[in-house]
Amino acid sequence: MNNFKELKVWQKAVEFSVLVYKSVEKFPEKEKFGIISQMTRSAVSIASNIAEGAGRNTNKDFGRFLAIALGSSFEIETQLAIANKIGYLNDIAYEKLNNELTEIQKMIYGLQKYNKI
Repeated sequence: MNNFKELKVWQKAVEFSVLVYKSVEKFPEKEKFGIISQMTRSAVSIASNIAEGAGRNTNKDFGRFLAIALGSSFEIETQLAIANKIGYLNDIAYEKLNNELTEIQKMIYGLQKYNKI
């Protein structure tokens, strides 16, 4: 069992979730149950799956949850691109979020490789 709170990738994923929540505050109210909900759930899913996987007893289980976290990261990567293209996220906000997300994805890959998952 790993202490997820000590994992830098989990810490960055939590920070990323906060950035996503702050970014979608400016989206139109009509998107409350649309892209806002999708983006916040995807962002939270990254950190949540890292934490849940770290609490499992085997590296195989941890690896499965890291894979789910990575899948959620690709999901929000797509949602960020859509939000940018429809004008909800300006280019600067999009680049900042995308850069943070890319770093998290690399960290997840590294953790998978380190744990031979």
